[in-house]
Amino acid sequence: MIEEADIAIIGAGLAGLTCARSLAGSGLRVVLIDRKETLTERIHTTGIFVRKTLQDFDLPHHCLGPPVRHVNLFSPRGSRLSLHSPHDEFRVGRMGALYEHWLADSQRRGVEFISGARLVGATLDGAHTHLDLARGRQHFSLRARFIIGADGARSTIARHLGLDVNTRFLVGAEDVLRNVPLDGPPRFDCYLDPVLAPGYIAWVVHDGEEAHLGVGGLSNLLQARAALDRFRDSLSQSRAIDLTRAELVERRGGLIPVGGVLRRIASTRGLLVGDATGAVSPLTAGGLDPAIRLSQLAAEVARHYLHTHDPRVLDLYTGARFRPRFTSRLFARRILESVTSPALIELGFAVARHWPMRLLAWHVFFGRGSFPDVQADIARLNPGLA
Repeated sequence: MIEEADIAIIGAGLAGLTCARSLAGSGLRVVLIDRKETLTERIHTTGIFVRKTLQDFDLPHHCLGPPVRHVNLFSPRGSRLSLHSPHDEFRVGRMGALYEHWLADSQRRGVEFISGARLVGATLDGAHTHLDLARGRQHFSLRARFIIGADGARSTIARHLGLDVNTRFLVGAEDVLRNVPLDGPPRFDCYLDPVLAPGYIAWVVHDGEEAHLGVGGLSNLLQARAALDRFRDSLSQSRAIDLTRAELVERRGGLIPVGGVLRRIASTRGLLVGDATGAVSPLTAGGLDPAIRLSQLAAEVARHYLHTHDPRVLDLYTGARFRPRFTSRLFARRILESVTSPALIELGFAVARHWPMRLLAWHVFFGRGSFPDVQADIARLNPGLA
């Protein structure tokens, strides 16, 4: 017997869970599907939430680390540029705990969850999409009126729905550690080295409870895990951080789309959210704030579309509306990728000590720019809902 649902959400990361929570209690049958057995395994993101996200959304306090106000930039030769904000700029999410908290909240309000299920295929079945799923050797089917693809940077759902796909990526690897002493206040250290991290950065985020050590770079140039091992060794040798008693909590890694938000992210059969949309800052690779904002709008668009069957509502959910916000960041991405000389970065550090460039660096890390606020679009939809 084929199960039926109004909305099937493929992927239970931050974007998929935001959609599920937003649709919970809507009167629609919502099924959330993830290929992992538990949501605490194989987490990809560092989970850095910025100030605007923390102010605009009610994230559970127990799922957040202590606030971070200090940022240090390091050149290949060890020159340092220190930045400080009077505000709590960052908090590192305990993403496994956050995912489980939001899943439980969604299930309490009626969302059904299928874990350990991978998508084998999807075919059009009249007004529905027929999903062929596998769990181990067991195959089963789900027929849904609408599909939400929250299945990551290389979205399978995007291809099944005939939507745009990401083509430009960074790749990253990260170790999450405990028992690492913190010398001074919680901090975010960024290492700009085009040899170690071509086209991006290496980082240490230490909030006093956990230390995240990571390396990211252009996917065609970086062997992320090997680069992370070299980075960790260099930190130990320079005594920049004491790792003698460090306990490995987990290893993370994955692709980060940096080509800007895709143009075609919705159709009458379904839509995309999260990394599948490319709504990640090409400069900083930050995607948590866009994931939450865009996923809330996606849920309202899906709900309203299923209620009215009016395809014009999908016009609110097109990347063409959001791409202009990424123009300057895409330009900055091209500049960052073109810097391959450590000597050029050293020169940049010398210039950055002067106030105009220092202000620019301050703005990159502490500015309140984010994905466009979509609350006006959500408010526009709500009056039409039954």
